[in-house]
Amino acid sequence: MARPLDHAKRAELLAAVVRYIADHGLAELSLRPLAAALGTSSRMLIYYFTTKEELLVQALATQRPDLAALFSDVADATELRAQLWEFWQANTSGEGRTSVRVMLQVLGASCASHSPYADYAKTAIATFIDSLADGLRGLPAIEDPELVATLLVSGLRGILQDRLITGDVDRTDRAARLLIDQALR
Repeated sequence: MARPLDHAKRAELLAAVVRYIADHGLAELSLRPLAAALGTSSRMLIYYFTTKEELLVQALATQRPDLAALFSDVADATELRAQLWEFWQANTSGEGRTSVRVMLQVLGASCASHSPYADYAKTAIATFIDSLADGLRGLPAIEDPELVATLLVSGLRGILQDRLITGDVDRTDRAARLLIDQALR
């Protein structure tokens, strides 16, 4: 009889996986070194998560903010600008930065043919765009909420990537602020 999953241990492993990938990268990810760094075995990782790809997808799912709640109570463009700026700041520092570093690697890997991350990446992008578009629908000046949401999501993601690569905080903060302000005029 199989022993039951230790859900606390599973949650601990998922958080550690995100930190490991942020530090070591996704391209060369192998279960044995990952397991050793986490103080477990590759066999235990497979027991908990079935595949390496499923392990990563589940780890990323633990990092996803509640986007629907973030944008659901937006009353006007000023409030939405403030919420987007707070979201930007939360994702460019601390734990948010770690999650973003991993997410950008997964999005890049999902561009390859037959990527095991393609479905996850499509869902993540669609969730963000749909949640933001729902918030934009309440603003009378926005003619095409889905288009503006796409511009913001894709633009901010690109600026985040620029920041992670160059480390230029001032320029990327100014670019993010300009994008948010221009998109929500």
